[in-house]
Amino acid sequence: MIPHHEILHTRRDFLRRGGAGFGAVALASILGDSNVMAALGGAQGSVINPLAPKLTQLPGTAKRVIFLFMEGGPSHLDICDPKPLINKLDGQQLPESFGKVITAMGEANAPIMGTPRTFKQYGEGGQWFSDLVPHMASVADEWCQLKACVSNGINHAGGVCQMNTGSIFGGRPSLGSWVSYGLGTENQNLPSFVVLKDSDSQVVNGVRNWGSGFMPAVYQGTLLDDGPNPIANLNNPKGITAARQKEKLALLAEMNKRHMRGREDNTELDARIRSMELAFRMQATAPEAVDLSRETEATKALYGMDEDHTQNFGRMCLLARRLVERGVRFVQLYHGAGSKWDAHNKLEPNHKKLCAEMDKPVAGLIKDLKQRGLLEDTLVIWGGEFGRTPMSEKGDGRDHNPTGFSMMWAGGGVKGGQSIGETDDLGLHAVKDKLHVHDLHATIMHLMGVDHTQMIYQDKGRPERIDQNEGHVCEKIRGLV
Repeated sequence: MIPHHEILHTRRDFLRRGGAGFGAVALASILGDSNVMAALGGAQGSVINPLAPKLTQLPGTAKRVIFLFMEGGPSHLDICDPKPLINKLDGQQLPESFGKVITAMGEANAPIMGTPRTFKQYGEGGQWFSDLVPHMASVADEWCQLKACVSNGINHAGGVCQMNTGSIFGGRPSLGSWVSYGLGTENQNLPSFVVLKDSDSQVVNGVRNWGSGFMPAVYQGTLLDDGPNPIANLNNPKGITAARQKEKLALLAEMNKRHMRGREDNTELDARIRSMELAFRMQATAPEAVDLSRETEATKALYGMDEDHTQNFGRMCLLARRLVERGVRFVQLYHGAGSKWDAHNKLEPNHKKLCAEMDKPVAGLIKDLKQRGLLEDTLVIWGGEFGRTPMSEKGDGRDHNPTGFSMMWAGGGVKGGQSIGETDDLGLHAVKDKLHVHDLHATIMHLMGVDHTQMIYQDKGRPERIDQNEGHVCEKIRGLV
């Protein structure tokens, strides 16, 4: 027979379980929030749901994030950071003032390679865009171009890992996990952190990019499937009613909770229990959230879903909008999964194809969010793990460049129509208003109302922060300085 109470063997057990329960009740009373009360779990309601919505420390301007990750490293020199000198010095060696530069792939004395792209200034802010991205250029005044980004990752494994976790080495929580830990989620019937890929190709490092590291597993991202049916097995098996399914899950939950006694530090078990509970709730909520047939044909066309080459990423961007609209806190979209932006050779056809796939959907996302009043509190991030070098590789490609590259941010309180930072005359090194990945992460949390210096997770007695104690908020991004 299943017991209706637990025997607390020690004073420590009593303080741990009782203290958590009283704290939860007090918090729910203070907030007066039914979501918080609904978040109370455990056999006696003794622990708070770790994903319950949390109060912010600062007056944040962003409630949610959509991170458009161009995996492989897009070339800033061919998209948004024009350097006329690379065309003037095309085929020549780097000037002596740059010293000896060896690229990530070990190629020395590589000649400078010009770009065939045509650049123009757009919008009231005069933002530079090339002819590769005319649709993104059409919303130039929404973008803030960060032109002096830097990282420590010279290869894809380190670069993608650092852009996602702050470290070139695996083992730390991902950005989306930190956001979930710091803020919780607005919708308890959908995951807090969702990941989408544009193909079945594996992103470099795989699940490490959306893992929770040393945090409880409940904060890790949920990877949805590629294609028109992103969530499998939403419907009950034939002959199983909703009531029967609920009874089965309740029995499993009770068995798991009994098994968990004495294993409270096993966060994977806790995450498994919570994921089963979430899966049951999603059966009622998720089908509507991912059903793009509810959108008008005009909206689908805005995202490029009526054209073959933009249909896939357009569907992903539209799904991202529907998810954040329903309270999902962090959505990450990988374009070019499998490092397809990695143009060590044939950069011209590579970037023409990939930009054509994502340009219209990205612009459509910005326009759609704005017309729905969502852009003002949704932070949209575009970029990859690093940029590309001004020197050629294999004659018609560019190598990895983590020492100076561009990213673009929009919405969420960001002041659009401005550029922050500069690279040198060849676009090789950041020289003004440099922003390290740690600074980018600190700024994201600041926009979301979280003081990154106070958002601390204790791991084995060590206080850990998202920025590894090195990040600084970019105040210019809100146009306040």
